Amino acid sequence: MRSTGDGRAAGDPYPLRESSIRPTARPASTTQGAAPELIGYRGPTACAAAGITYRQLDYWARTGLVEPSVRPAYGSGTQRLYSFRDVVVLKIVKRLLDAGVSLQNIRTAVRHLRSRGAGDLELMTLMSDGATVHECSSPEEVVDLLQGGQGVFGIAVGVVWRDVEAALSRLHAERVDTGETIVGDNPADELARRRNRAG
Repeated sequence: MRSTGDGRAAGDPYPLRESSIRPTARPASTTQGAAPELIGYRGPTACAAAGITYRQLDYWARTGLVEPSVRPAYGSGTQRLYSFRDVVVLKIVKRLLDAGVSLQNIRTAVRHLRSRGAGDLELMTLMSDGATVHECSSPEEVVDLLQGGQGVFGIAVGVVWRDVEAALSRLHAERVDTGETIVGDNPADELARRRNRAG
């Protein structure tokens, strides 16, 4: 995927190749027997895992940049619920913004990320020179892009995926079907429980 300065996708310069080894899509925190698609993360949890502020999260949802795919907010009193994949996209958007990529190009990149399967995402590297965003799915494609002579930065989506997975495993989630809270495995919580038992 390459996005042009006007926000249009300019096609996939490097189409994804089928790999003989496909990673398993394994969204974080499938504890208590809940299937991954039945787990959602509230706004504050999504912010903590993605490294963004609640103001950013709210603005991106209201402007349609990254909307929650599990449950949108329906007026006051309702909580947005984000999927694991949504949180991965939030973290990628933050990194692209920090690198100076335009909002138009980020919107194009988000649409592209949403169109890919989870296995494809884990294999993907996004490369950008700050003006355009390219998808690379092999080391050769990264080298080809670097040989253009421009300064570029890359985001290994698989690394972001694992970072988000690790962060969410320590935070609370919510079962979509029952509304039950799934308590994350936070070492600080365990320490507090031990202190309470000792005291």
